[in-house]
Amino acid sequence: MVAFAIGGVQVKTPKTFNAAIQDIDGNTTRDAKGNMHRDRVTRKRKLSIAWGPLSNKECAQILQASAAEFVSVTYPDPMTGASRTGQFYAGDRSAPSYSWNEQYQSIMWQGLSFDLIEQ
Repeated sequence: MVAFAIGGVQVKTPKTFNAAIQDIDGNTTRDAKGNMHRDRVTRKRKLSIAWGPLSNKECAQILQASAAEFVSVTYPDPMTGASRTGQFYAGDRSAPSYSWNEQYQSIMWQGLSFDLIEQ
């Protein structure tokens, strides 16, 4: 099993995980014959991640691990066929509540989802 870690913290395995491989182009143009002339600068990853139900502690751990401007992320990479570590930043994070018990001052989260975009 490949470990999934954010900011050096091994977090709960996501329910869904999508690794997009994006080509980043510089000056890309087409000539008079319609042929493309590409200036591919690099390839970057965008990881779309969603977790299933989480306890308050699990949700907080993931959000705190991804809170820095850029974080190290270790994930299974489909292009290399192995575990890969890169520097990413987190997009908007969404965590809908599942249940809220005021008597016991506890909350469960239906899930948590966000994108991690490579620096």
